[in-house]
Amino acid sequence: MMWRMPPTETPRGRLEKVLAVLVPGANPAGAVYGTITMGALLAAESGIRESYPETVGAAAMAIALYWLAHSYAELLGARLESGERLTPPMLRRALRRDWPIVRGALAPLASLLLCWALAVNLEKGVQVAVWVAAVSVVAFELLAGLYAKARPAELLLEGCVGVAMGLAMLALRAILH
Repeated sequence: MMWRMPPTETPRGRLEKVLAVLVPGANPAGAVYGTITMGALLAAESGIRESYPETVGAAAMAIALYWLAHSYAELLGARLESGERLTPPMLRRALRRDWPIVRGALAPLASLLLCWALAVNLEKGVQVAVWVAAVSVVAFELLAGLYAKARPAELLLEGCVGVAMGLAMLALRAILH
């Protein structure tokens, strides 16, 4: 038997792998919502009187509440339209469908935990987490453009939209602090 080199991976194949890791196949919008929500939440955080445990705990509780509220509101709205009764399987499906909201919040939250582990002061750690959220949104936008095979002008537009969303989170932080 003759040994063969594995086929070289195409740029599109690599991009699809990156997208699969960063953005879930089902409900990628949820991941984007989670990233933006965590960024906005941390942008509002002062980091002056709080501690890392308080900040991380509050952020985790807030994103969990947002996930539950979003799932609940979507499910209740659908039930009000359809007249269906609430069932445990229906509730499980709604929570599973919206889980990417929590997943999207993980990069900024993980960066906050890393700053804590590295003994970075809390105010700087929160600032790093907001930047991670902002850069993640830009990356999502650019990845979507690359995946769609956008032309350079279209990719520029997509990058500008991502930058505008990221700058909004950074502006919120600047305004509140």
